[in-house]
Amino acid sequence: MPTHEITAASAGTWTLGDLTVNRIGFGAMRLTGSAAFDLGTPSDRDRVIGVLRRAVELGVNHIDTAAFYFSPLRSANELINRALAPYPDDLVITTKVGPGRDPSGDWLPLARPDQLRGQVEENLRQLGRDHLDVVNLRQHGLDSIAEHFGALADLRDTGLIRHLGISNVRPQHLAQAQAIAPVVCVQNAYGIDKRVSDKTLHMCGDQGIAFVPFFAIAGDRREAGGVADNDAVLAIARAHGATPAQVRIAWTLSRGAHVLAIPGTGNPDHLVENVAAGALRLSADELASLE
Repeated sequence: MPTHEITAASAGTWTLGDLTVNRIGFGAMRLTGSAAFDLGTPSDRDRVIGVLRRAVELGVNHIDTAAFYFSPLRSANELINRALAPYPDDLVITTKVGPGRDPSGDWLPLARPDQLRGQVEENLRQLGRDHLDVVNLRQHGLDSIAEHFGALADLRDTGLIRHLGISNVRPQHLAQAQAIAPVVCVQNAYGIDKRVSDKTLHMCGDQGIAFVPFFAIAGDRREAGGVADNDAVLAIARAHGATPAQVRIAWTLSRGAHVLAIPGTGNPDHLVENVAAGALRLSADELASLE
């Protein structure tokens, strides 16, 4: 499909609280190397700084990141700071807390509620911000997220955080969080081949909450990158002169006006293709074939 002069605005907009974002955003996880975290070869610093600046030129105003996105030589937050500060007024940076890694990169246990302030402050330092636009609590293994989410709600009240979201959650977690403070977004793994969050997606739509899938275009080796292929995706891609990744992004956006896409890449050509996917419209028959 043609990619010239297609910007992130082609996919429409949604609001995160009082912040309006284009539905095509950018995920920062892959900025630090050829694969996630400390796997693969280091990214070229100048190249990925150029990708970030080009993303903003193409209308991307929603960037998803985290302090634990780092490799031995690169930090996603610091690359964002270097590339984009002073930040455009309309740029929304979403980060997440809960998981943590020590300086050598080894994973730490999920943060306790009293440790979340330190993680918020780490993101503030790395990004060079006085407050964070959106902070997602990414949980793992919790039956109740109330205590953790309540700690973030307290930080929201102090002004360190503007809006709150949750990640890697089940429907009951959304209800627990909403009872404490407004939730503006939910981030879950979700894609054509991974549909366990359908109920959560529909709950978010009913409540006017953004649903933000991650790993929407990746295959089984999710953290390592790559695009998942199947016969239906490949056939639709051929029919539109598009890439499988573009088809998967278009399918993601078709799931509802409240669904945001955050494909990530360190490749400037892939960036342009990902943004252009916001203009790809799939027919009812094509969508049915992907079911």
